Amino acid sequence: MRTVKSGGHRLFEQDQQTSEYVAGMLKDLEQNGMDAVRKYSTKFDDWDPASFELTSQEIEAAIAQLPEQAIEDTDYCQANVREFATAQLATLLPLETEIRPGVILGHTHIPVNSVGSYVPGGRYPMFGSAQMSIIPAKVAGVKSVIACTPPVKGQGYYPATINAIAKAGADRIFVLGGVPAMALMAFGLEDVEPVDMLCGAGNKYVAEAKRQLFGRCGIDILAGPTEILIIADDQADPELVACDLLGQAEHDPNSGVCLICLSEDFANRAISEVEKQLEVLPTKDVASVSWGDNGIVYAADSPEEAVRLSDDYAPEHLELHVSDTDYFFTNLTNYGSLFIGEETTVAYGDKSIGTNHILPTSRAARYTGGVWVGKFLKTCTYQRMSPAASLELAPVTERQCERENMLAHGLTARIRIDRYRDA
Repeated sequence: MRTVKSGGHRLFEQDQQTSEYVAGMLKDLEQNGMDAVRKYSTKFDDWDPASFELTSQEIEAAIAQLPEQAIEDTDYCQANVREFATAQLATLLPLETEIRPGVILGHTHIPVNSVGSYVPGGRYPMFGSAQMSIIPAKVAGVKSVIACTPPVKGQGYYPATINAIAKAGADRIFVLGGVPAMALMAFGLEDVEPVDMLCGAGNKYVAEAKRQLFGRCGIDILAGPTEILIIADDQADPELVACDLLGQAEHDPNSGVCLICLSEDFANRAISEVEKQLEVLPTKDVASVSWGDNGIVYAADSPEEAVRLSDDYAPEHLELHVSDTDYFFTNLTNYGSLFIGEETTVAYGDKSIGTNHILPTSRAARYTGGVWVGKFLKTCTYQRMSPAASLELAPVTERQCERENMLAHGLTARIRIDRYRDA
């Protein structure tokens, strides 16, 4: 393996200053409620409406501002997400099995009751994110979804975002951003009931708020700056490879960008193409920083080494620009979402194809996948028994309890021995 271009793979690390700042905000928000919400919303977003929640009339007015093509495109994208989430749900079957005569064990999948969905704004109005948390939750059977999205500073809401949130199925929509939005949903401020789970991407303050609120409610995943890794052989098209790398680099100056090639010659051709495309890229002010600071290019000596390098990086998005896609599909283990062949690209997954774009970053793909319909379901076990089966298990249980000196536990078995022995 040769490193053709070095850079940093920035991990999601706890920033002490950010942590303390967010902790202070959350304490203020919990103690002072909507007064604190208004204070921060005015300070950060120049936004202090009579009500942060949109009425049905305001939602309809927002949608009416959009051209028909924008509405149809969102409908198309959301239909794909809904169809895939429905297909995923069909794989999650209840289970019941009799492991011994009279001993019946099982599990069932129960949706959480309420979810708070955060739909980010900021540098880009990422209205496509609405469908990624709201639709799987609704398909899973979540009764109540509260959605928050930040305002366009001093101007109000972004109509395409409101349309996407409404069409995805949110029950209530609030134009509110950042830590105050997370507090509104997690604490249950004003007339909002505290949610059982927070979901959605956001900036470092939103991510830190989720981290600190975990335990009070559930969260989907903690995600840092976005990442792309591409594995390319000599038959790949360097123009396509470069274009896809820069497509993710424009997200954020801290975006992770990695290319693993199977020859040094292709690596150099791809780097030259990236530099060429950067010269005319409309978002080069961001993409050039992430490529310059974080872009990594390796020349692997073999497909096996390419797999090892990729699995160690554990990218959020992984594209395969190789002839033998089957080998890599079979052997790769660490990624958030896999894009097989040059015909697909990360942007499809982000916007339209139907898979989810809320994915693990910062090497979290080593131990978790991204958001999907199963994230909103609790797999709960149950057991029932006949008296004869209870009598069979009771002596074993009593002896095990006594060996652990948990005598009250043992008595719960002994009382059943006495009850069922002469029945």
